[in-house]
Amino acid sequence: MLTHHLRRDRRTAVPGRLAIVAAVISLALTSCTAVSAQDSSSSGTGSETSGSTKGSTKGSSKGGPPGAADGVLPDHTSAYNTSLPGVTKLDPALREAVQKAETAMKEDGIRMQVTTGWRSKKYQEELMEKAIRKYGSKKKAKEYVADPDESHHVTGHAVDIGPTDADYWLIRHGNRYGLCQTLSNEIWHFELVTTPGGTCPPMTDPKG
Repeated sequence: MLTHHLRRDRRTAVPGRLAIVAAVISLALTSCTAVSAQDSSSSGTGSETSGSTKGSTKGSSKGGPPGAADGVLPDHTSAYNTSLPGVTKLDPALREAVQKAETAMKEDGIRMQVTTGWRSKKYQEELMEKAIRKYGSKKKAKEYVADPDESHHVTGHAVDIGPTDADYWLIRHGNRYGLCQTLSNEIWHFELVTTPGGTCPPMTDPKG
């Protein structure tokens, strides 16, 4: 009888112990989830990236920060990605020339990206406001950012290219496609200002 009772006690004790183990595991998982969520939230803060002049790649030009509709481009944008307004609203001849250059660069092992192309006036205005805050005056800011009414990005006649390997490639070979660096202080800024194979004109110095 004693043996029978002991066996029965062991059988009834096992489910209870399993319930305790399950509760401990559940508590541990809940704690891990909370920590993970906190870490994810923290990772979204901090200093701005190299794309600090960019707004959201979503949204429209009606309200909030500039978005895709204003020409904001995501990282690693190809000149062939004509689903994006920042690319599709470029001057067609300029876009085609940049596409040809991108293809040639790829053959040389360089992955080119369009960091910014066409911009809305709203986007350009925000860039100017940021430059004024950074440099302290509009006069100084204009050495780095053009007014919306003067910007060739707003008219779709300029592109900024990255990374620097692609910039230096274009500086050396861009004239094959009519592309030239046009601002002396921006190695990434290119425009279609000569005929394919022609000579690039002197660059403009925004600092005067």
